[in-house]
Amino acid sequence: MNPRIDALIRNIQALEEELEAELAKRRDEFRIRLRNGKIDYAHELLQEHRRLKASLPQYIVKAKPLKVLTAPIIYSLIVPFVLLDLAVTLYQAICFPIYGIPKVKRKDYLVFDRGRLAYLNLIEKINCTYCSYGNGLLAYVREIAARTEQHWCPIKHARRIKSPHAWYNRFLDYGDTETYRREIEKIRRDFEKKKSEQS
Repeated sequence: MNPRIDALIRNIQALEEELEAELAKRRDEFRIRLRNGKIDYAHELLQEHRRLKASLPQYIVKAKPLKVLTAPIIYSLIVPFVLLDLAVTLYQAICFPIYGIPKVKRKDYLVFDRGRLAYLNLIEKINCTYCSYGNGLLAYVREIAARTEQHWCPIKHARRIKSPHAWYNRFLDYGDTETYRREIEKIRRDFEKKKSEQS
């Protein structure tokens, strides 16, 4: 790996850690605490949330007709999402152990904590749950695909790609035949390094 690229990756990781620290400070401003993965609200904050909650009838009356009409289209994606979830989970359960690829923990990607927000009404909570599932599922699938790519083809593209997965920058350079032949097995098995970088 190129030392300059390694340094840039370390800088990006440091910035991500700094961002997470700032987000934690922001949660503190809202008097929200995370304890053992659970959300803990101050009592007065919970009362304030309940006071600001939009009533369900009021929410429905204010909804624009076109938005109501598109809801079935939006929610129809639940079928392919569930099928994708089942297929990818089965795929990694069967194939990853055979190739020595560490499994992706689904619970790290599918997070359903917005339903505990007392200022959301029932429809808003359903919407948030749906979005959490869809986006969490796609992040989970992306990580499984990234680990698959790392094992089978850890080569960067010749063209720049938009928003590459977290491990892409560690892939081998396009056209670097010698390094490919020399490093392919090492890169394929380099999951421990990635785990330590994530934590």
